[in-house]
Amino acid sequence: MKDEESGRAALARLLETAGSPYDRESIEGLIEGVLAAPPKAQASWHRLVAQRVEPALAKALDRRLLQRKKAWRDGLAAEDFALLPRSLRLLRLRSELARRGLDGFLVPRADAHQGEFVALSSERLHWLTGFTGSAGLAVVLEDRAALFVDGRYTLQASREVESPLYELRHMSEEPPEDWIASSLKKGGVLGYDPWLSTLSEVERLRPAAARAGAELKAVGDNPLDRVWLDRPPPPLAPVVPHEERFAGESSASKRARLGAALGVDRIAAAVLTLPESIAWLLNIRGGDVPHTPLPLSFAFLWSDGRASLFIDPRKLAPGTLAHLGSSVTVAPAEALGPALGELARAGGRISADPQTAAAAIFERLEAAGAKIERGRDPCLLPKACKNPVELEGARAAHRRDGAAMARFLAWLSEEAPKGGESEISAAERLEALRSEGEHFCDLSFATISGAGAHGAIVHYRASRESDARLERGMLYLVDSGAQYLDGTTDVTRTVAIGEASAERRDRFTRVLKGHIALLLARFPKGTSGAQLDAFARRALWQEGLDYDHGTGHGVGSYLGVHEGPQRIAKTGTNEALLPGMILSDEPGYYKSGEYGIRIENLLAVEVLEARGERETLGFESLTLVPLDRSLIEPALLDGEEKAWLDQYHARVRAEISPLVDQKTRSWLAAATAPLAR
Repeated sequence: MKDEESGRAALARLLETAGSPYDRESIEGLIEGVLAAPPKAQASWHRLVAQRVEPALAKALDRRLLQRKKAWRDGLAAEDFALLPRSLRLLRLRSELARRGLDGFLVPRADAHQGEFVALSSERLHWLTGFTGSAGLAVVLEDRAALFVDGRYTLQASREVESPLYELRHMSEEPPEDWIASSLKKGGVLGYDPWLSTLSEVERLRPAAARAGAELKAVGDNPLDRVWLDRPPPPLAPVVPHEERFAGESSASKRARLGAALGVDRIAAAVLTLPESIAWLLNIRGGDVPHTPLPLSFAFLWSDGRASLFIDPRKLAPGTLAHLGSSVTVAPAEALGPALGELARAGGRISADPQTAAAAIFERLEAAGAKIERGRDPCLLPKACKNPVELEGARAAHRRDGAAMARFLAWLSEEAPKGGESEISAAERLEALRSEGEHFCDLSFATISGAGAHGAIVHYRASRESDARLERGMLYLVDSGAQYLDGTTDVTRTVAIGEASAERRDRFTRVLKGHIALLLARFPKGTSGAQLDAFARRALWQEGLDYDHGTGHGVGSYLGVHEGPQRIAKTGTNEALLPGMILSDEPGYYKSGEYGIRIENLLAVEVLEARGERETLGFESLTLVPLDRSLIEPALLDGEEKAWLDQYHARVRAEISPLVDQKTRSWLAAATAPLAR
């Protein structure tokens, strides 16, 4: 204890010498927030402490961080569930609900920004149920509870969630609103946190409660937060400028352009709640959530091009304020509520997106008498349509990524048949190879490394308990990607370890046919992803087969690996695909308990030569990674498909060979050889 006190005193002296704004007490709060941030952010947190951190101070900071980390608990680790079982967590929540006079409560997998990745402090659904997927909703009533997930997570949820506690439901086959309408008691009150549900979600669920003769009621503070006693604080990760050489356009230019569009529509300001929109608009990046460089924050964009940023100022690294400039004001996150009131009282029309903004935003504005315009986040489409610099960055990032994948697959072809590698060791090897690439910052999501039956779990995540060996006779599915300063990647390859059966070759080839069909699609301007989805499924449908997930999602530029509004899916929106958009092309087939197959490339929408009377669009393949030729049944491919495959492999060989070592080049030459006719 005496040594620890001496260390704190030494740290205080070093902080003072460095001119840090933190003293002995306040540095403890910073460290708590840093521990609540992802590990990648923890590696760069020194920049938050002082303009210049000398080695002695760096050592003292890391020593104190390590001391605090030893006692750190967030309630989400396996040992935490052993100490406080799911049944007791559910019981505590129900007791708190009863104390408040609530008959039920909604627990979405969401934060106040509605993002795919959330900070530890927002992992409420995980804490309560054990479910670790990126999308889901629990409805907890007095005597029943249900967990709703989509097709990507049905198998995962059945493994992670105790079925006696929760009824597992497929979100599209039995929507939550139907379950609520039939399960909620007449006169009951179903609570929800208005910061964790969008206005559209609330408006969809409110009639369901009414059908049951009950009420859907917003609560002022989340009852789950009261029973999650070791809940972490909000994360504190450095927010840094994103250089224009990667962004392709200055923040001032973006703000002026989008602000002018608001002015044309006679809107005084738009409320921005998506951190990826704010990061794109202001050319900043953060690290508050895993694998996506987001600064959790809110913002206003004014019609004259000014912006107001609401963020914990402790996250702003040196130089970030200067980068933002005088036209961007910065206020603490807690100032958002009063600022919404001031915005309303100013009298102008205010735009907010009911699909992405929390219901609480609209409640605050309405309470202050605002003139609300329900409109789309003005950053969505401009962000989705990459500019020439971003597209060239994506191509460069995919070349480096392709080189890392080639080195990995060459290694895998030699090591996997020996039986000494596992799902985790393979994923770690791939990450290590990627990390050697220029501009590498992080993975773009936790690698899906699935051997055998695990490949059939669409969003499988290997754990120390589930880690399977890669063995002969298996199919191995690896879905992975990286965050580079100049682009975001996402690629899936399925490879055979040893010889594959005729059935597996058939299924792989049908998935490949769908992949090629979508990639080769030519379509008139105005076509949506929903209209193209069947291209990727036709070869499977012919045999009575299908897959229970979308075919393609949008991808950002050193931002979210899943980006809207563009997507390719049966139930996709009518959003037209536009030049510059980047999407995935990832059909699959999954045989539960045996194997999974998925092939994924990223594509950029491009303008082709004019044909006929309308502008025609198509796709450019960005991903440069060989496909496993041993899994292809040539007799199932037609001439056009064979020609595409050979041309694609020739391109991969030409662009990737100069970037890899001789041993990998030799493997690459064989892996990309023309298909035998």
